[in-house]
Amino acid sequence: MKLRLQHLKIEGSPNLDLMAALRFGLVTRNERSWSSTQLLEAMRRAGIESLCLRLPRLVARVAYPPAASSDDTDLLEKLSALIIRPIGRGSLEEIIFRMDLLYRLERLGMLVVNPPKSIERAIDKYYALSLLEEHGLPVPRTAVTESPREALRAFHELGGDVVVKPLFGSRGVGSTRVSDPDVAERIFHSISLHHGVLYLQEFISHGSSDIRAFVLGGRVLASMRRVAEGWKTNVSQGARPVPVRLGEEMEELAVKASEVIGCMVAGVDILESEEGPKVIEVNSQPGWRGLQTVTKVNIADEIIRYLISVVKK
Repeated sequence: MKLRLQHLKIEGSPNLDLMAALRFGLVTRNERSWSSTQLLEAMRRAGIESLCLRLPRLVARVAYPPAASSDDTDLLEKLSALIIRPIGRGSLEEIIFRMDLLYRLERLGMLVVNPPKSIERAIDKYYALSLLEEHGLPVPRTAVTESPREALRAFHELGGDVVVKPLFGSRGVGSTRVSDPDVAERIFHSISLHHGVLYLQEFISHGSSDIRAFVLGGRVLASMRRVAEGWKTNVSQGARPVPVRLGEEMEELAVKASEVIGCMVAGVDILESEEGPKVIEVNSQPGWRGLQTVTKVNIADEIIRYLISVVKK
């Protein structure tokens, strides 16, 4: 990877200047959002130049330069890495183009975090869960179909108590627990009417809490237990973060889940069931505001330090 050169002073080594051209791009819908602000401040503390970008403003070119730009900035020439937070909403064409552009930047030597392959995998619950199961990780029994009739059959196969989730989505938005077959049938027909995919997952009794493990570079950086009053345990839905120290088995499970999806940075959600832990989801663009309140580790600083180490290689 070609790097532009500037002096970067290494903390703890006052007489050592590392010649490394580091300027990180941050793709964000809102540079004033909490996570984006944390990353920008971490870059400033590390002496890294930053550039905020919005995917809808990028221009891609084929057969003439620059291959990708934002306003007058040639991304390949001026940036050492690109941090994605997040892909954002859009039409099918818009999302496909954004992913195509990230893949092209990666092929041309740009460090993209997370890699587009992992973003593509994680955003699709069925794709991600099937990959986890194929690699031997414990996951909940799940059925996916476009047919309301088959969904109702799966509802009974899964014990008549399921969580219906959107195929794409996060933070628990749109997820509904259903245990009445008549209600289930109406919900399935309503989703199908709007051309939605029916994603049913067995409800796992978990005592109104779950585990979020924040994985960075193949290790669990921090973790928390999310405690809620109901079955939804997302912090954005009102769950309370509580510090927790994971055992070796749980850490290995979180790290392996992240590796299967291909993430450099990941939020891995794990439910503790009577049969043992089960991986529910892997988030390739995790927030950490709640987690930061229960850990002494500065997560944004650690992310930037990790990216510096990757770029230096």
